[in-house]
Amino acid sequence: MAVARLALTSFADGEVRLSDEVEVYQRTYNTLLRSSGETQLRVLEPSHRATGSSLHSLAASAELDLGAFLYAVRRLPDGIVGARLVVMGQDVEALRANGIPVDSWVEAEAPARRRRWYDSGEGTLAVLMASASDVDDLVPTLVAFQIEWNKIRVRMRAAGWPDSDGEIPPDECARELGGSVDDWTRLVDAWGENFSPRMRLIGKQRLALRVRMLGGSHTGYARLTRTWWAPVSAELAIEGLTERPLYFVSSNTHSLVNIVTGIARERESELIGFVEQMDKRDPLRLELGAFRDGQTEGSWENFMYFVARLYFTARGEQGYGERRAAEMERGVTHLRSRTALRVPAQVIPLSRLSAEAMDPRVGEVDASVLAESDAVIVNIDYPLGVAAYNILREVAVDRTALRGVYVLGKAATLNADVGDVMISSVVHDEHSGTTYWLDNAFSVDDIAPDLRFGTGLDNQRAVTVKSTFLQNRSYLDFYYREAFTVVEMEAGPYCDAVYEIADADRYPVGEAVNFSKLPLDLGIIHYASDTPYTQARTLGAMGLSYYGLDSTYASSLAILRRILRLEGALADGVADDPRRRE
Repeated sequence: MAVARLALTSFADGEVRLSDEVEVYQRTYNTLLRSSGETQLRVLEPSHRATGSSLHSLAASAELDLGAFLYAVRRLPDGIVGARLVVMGQDVEALRANGIPVDSWVEAEAPARRRRWYDSGEGTLAVLMASASDVDDLVPTLVAFQIEWNKIRVRMRAAGWPDSDGEIPPDECARELGGSVDDWTRLVDAWGENFSPRMRLIGKQRLALRVRMLGGSHTGYARLTRTWWAPVSAELAIEGLTERPLYFVSSNTHSLVNIVTGIARERESELIGFVEQMDKRDPLRLELGAFRDGQTEGSWENFMYFVARLYFTARGEQGYGERRAAEMERGVTHLRSRTALRVPAQVIPLSRLSAEAMDPRVGEVDASVLAESDAVIVNIDYPLGVAAYNILREVAVDRTALRGVYVLGKAATLNADVGDVMISSVVHDEHSGTTYWLDNAFSVDDIAPDLRFGTGLDNQRAVTVKSTFLQNRSYLDFYYREAFTVVEMEAGPYCDAVYEIADADRYPVGEAVNFSKLPLDLGIIHYASDTPYTQARTLGAMGLSYYGLDSTYASSLAILRRILRLEGALADGVADDPRRRE
């Protein structure tokens, strides 16, 4: 690899002008959390407001920012309502050693963030942190939640509302407190039948959270990553795959599996019957009719994958068991994580896959070549931030035959639209300050044939940020002026790990790195999940629907085709193998 020092001061009129407020905020909570005692969260509110976060643009205003509140609600467990203390730690042992009996507490979940939470039921929550990025993500989320909670409380008390018991409708909330009816309706959807009781609790109780950090060392994060990888390594050994060529994929737990197993297509008649039982006004029922009438641009395969998820989920534990058993029979082994690193993994030996069962969009697969392949795919659910570096580094330490690394993740886009696919040739990592110039394995031509609703954009520039809240308008403008239009959280740490795979040194700090000559295949794809310039206040309500699968599956198909081409199992030829490059 060619490594050259990058003068970062050339980015903007001879001076880097990233937000000092963001740096001060991050430094403030990191130093406070070093204390062995508890910290009042309110001491972080001035720093939080001063950042002018694009995700919490009204933090310093008396006006409600329900978009930020919804974003926080979806990333925190239900027990945060009325809580008093949040304890953060790297593992259960550390919590126990400090007198926190999480074994007897109830495990809790947050809808939109994979963390392991424990609820005492008495106002104390404990949460396991998988990397320093979890701290950067969770602390501002808690602060935003508290700020907006207390702003709602002030307005409720000033209005003397509600003045009666009973259900509180969203339109009344908008009229009495401000905010849009749509945002209040989304909060009703998030809290369900608890919405009215929780609104009354907000009116009565000022939120005054305290936080405490136990541990948080780099060695601790490395140790828990090794514990996370151990079952995957053991499964590879059990299946006789220890020294086999390995393709590492960081994506999700559904798209690659659906493409290679064919389970949805096998149950097509059952899935159609499931949709036909829905209400005639249900969007899926209407979409089924549109397919029959030839009036939709959607993909039938993607439609079946989306329905299959609902079908198996509706059948509860039995449906979950049936699906996992069918997938295992077709060559996919699922491994759940029991550590703070809540990243499920899948082991997929290529020789156990059926060419006939694969999604027909993959192309003409040579069954005999596939059966003779000695390669294995390890697919993981995408991690958060620097956990990506820890994971790939651990994989590379344990496995010498790493043939390819492919990253599929979501990102904010500054120049495209939700559902578009971005392929970057440059990645700047804020953690290391290093900029990586990529020979990306993918281009628009690899995804365009399977994109029905979105647009593919290659030759983009991505910036890996430290947190969704640690960005403001001037910060985004700074990067946009330098043509960085993809804002995400994992690509940079993955590139840091790839550097250490290919070079004798540790990843550099504040340099430019040319990745044009690597000993492995590297591909990075992002799909746009939000547009912070125009939709920052609606992020809390965003989620992938059936239409949202379009970009995910187009990208996953491109990844699988790339792997099959490298193995010589696709009839349209063999891809350029980086191992044969001079």
